[in-house]
Amino acid sequence: MELQDYRDRLDQIDDQLAALFKQRMETVKNVADYKKEHNTPVLAAGRERDILYRVTGLGGEELQEYTRILFSTLLELSRDYQENRLSTGESPLCREILAAQQEGAFPSRAVVACQGTEGAYSQIACDKMFELPQILYFGRFDGVFRAVENGMCRYGILPIENSSAGSVTEVYDLMEKYNCKIVRSLKLKVEHCLLGRPGVSVKDVKEVVAHEQALNQCGDFLKSSGVKVTVFDNNARAAKYVAESERTDIAAIASANCAELYGLQILSDRVANSDHNYTRFICISKNLEIYHGANKITFVTSASHRPGSLYSLIAKFATRGLNISKLESRPIPGKDFEFRFYFDVDASVRSADTRTVLSQLEKEAFFTFLGAYSEVF
Repeated sequence: MELQDYRDRLDQIDDQLAALFKQRMETVKNVADYKKEHNTPVLAAGRERDILYRVTGLGGEELQEYTRILFSTLLELSRDYQENRLSTGESPLCREILAAQQEGAFPSRAVVACQGTEGAYSQIACDKMFELPQILYFGRFDGVFRAVENGMCRYGILPIENSSAGSVTEVYDLMEKYNCKIVRSLKLKVEHCLLGRPGVSVKDVKEVVAHEQALNQCGDFLKSSGVKVTVFDNNARAAKYVAESERTDIAAIASANCAELYGLQILSDRVANSDHNYTRFICISKNLEIYHGANKITFVTSASHRPGSLYSLIAKFATRGLNISKLESRPIPGKDFEFRFYFDVDASVRSADTRTVLSQLEKEAFFTFLGAYSEVF
């Protein structure tokens, strides 16, 4: 037989599979209607387990794993179809999402909370997100959250992750603690500099002060230099501390802006581990605000303790062609080896498919929608 003969045979088999799939889903629809009438839950874990055991045996040893994957996907599609049939319209979350759609453009001016002081990367990110911000500075990340929560500031700017040092775990934990929403995000190229008092050279430096994230991002340089490192709550505060100190053996890692702001000199502008160093900042608000062009959603949920539960969450998006751009796990306080999962998904809440998935997730044991927004550069 020639290759085309095999392809023709595959086409015939695919046609049969498609017809059988249609028959299966029609039967699934009947099952969903029965469950709706008798108030029966969609998931029947024991039934699915029996199906997988039976069909993997039919596939033979060589194809056992492929058969399991195929039928796991079929079962996921069947559950999804049933849940859609059992849906009674827009969920409370979807109604909230629709009500949060903003008619105008993202505000150009606002009172905004930032952590640190003038010259901090949060301030730089703020100036890129807003044309005319009035910035209030706070010493800690939780101060930014509280300022937004109590209405002192309409928005707050916070770093959420770095391309080389990873996630800012404290911000993730505070996102769970405070009821704030993400309304915009920004990827900012971070160019760390070593700053010292005028007349100081790199060889004079015995101690470097900076935020923990900056120290991690410049770890290679710091290790090779053999200097003492001291953690500050903010890079700009570290630069200000160096400027106000009388010492000539101390330097800060901060932005070039801080050198000009605090009368310091740039001892080196090549201290980061990577030339491609980006930090992602989020803009939070007290209320859900969704602006035109929002193409990313973020939410946090938990997965039950059963095989395939996380896969089931992921499959809800994969089957609709929606890309999960980030998946971050965080331990649940007070519960050993139990985790919540933070998802970033490239999707628009204007899509009915996206809202359908969110309605399904809303029924999970724990689910919090954190926002729908666009990311700027």
